[in-house]
Amino acid sequence: MNAQNQTKEKKVANVTFRVSMHCKSCQEKIERTIPFEKGVKDLTVDLEHKTVKVIYDPRKTNEAKIQKAFENLEYTCDKIPDEDVKQSGTKK
Repeated sequence: MNAQNQTKEKKVANVTFRVSMHCKSCQEKIERTIPFEKGVKDLTVDLEHKTVKVIYDPRKTNEAKIQKAFENLEYTCDKIPDEDVKQSGTKK
């Protein structure tokens, strides 16, 4: 059981959003703010494709809360289905 508990502790999920960012300043604002949201472990911002991939701990947050964090920064965002991320060649 101890090994199972360690595995669960390291569990992470990821989600990719298309975000209404327009410039380097938008990218920097996201990179400065979103990582401090509870449960967010890492993120990758791709300004060219206007996407943000967020790696998070699903025990501490969820996709809706992360989306709300973007909205609190006054960005609109929509989740990109995993299969669309793979097909579009968007950075992971």
